[in-house]
Amino acid sequence: MYEVTVSKTFVAQHYLTVPNPGPEGELHSHHYGAEVHLRGDSLNEFGYLVDIDAVRTSLDASISRYRDETLNDLPEFEGLNPSVEHFSRLFCEQVLDTLDAPEVGTIGVTLREDDDAWARFERTV
Repeated sequence: MYEVTVSKTFVAQHYLTVPNPGPEGELHSHHYGAEVHLRGDSLNEFGYLVDIDAVRTSLDASISRYRDETLNDLPEFEGLNPSVEHFSRLFCEQVLDTLDAPEVGTIGVTLREDDDAWARFERTV
């Protein structure tokens, strides 16, 4: 199994909408670290699982969707608590929508909310 990972950082805001969220219920920012993990069993004719520049382009497009935004205000978060778990799934779908990578069998996105807390969403392609 081959794996390629590309990562970048960005800042976005949110507030949690669960009962008794404590300080997380107030609008606050996170300096997110986004990692896109791509896995597959075989390489293409050029010896790549995926073109890393194409992954960077897809990651940049996803980041531009969320950078400096309040997640709660975005339509994809309507009715959802904007937890890092939900965010990792939505971010993964955003990347997948813009990436053409036929050799990839699994995609995962890890979103690091800070130095010691993160969530990962993974799915087959």
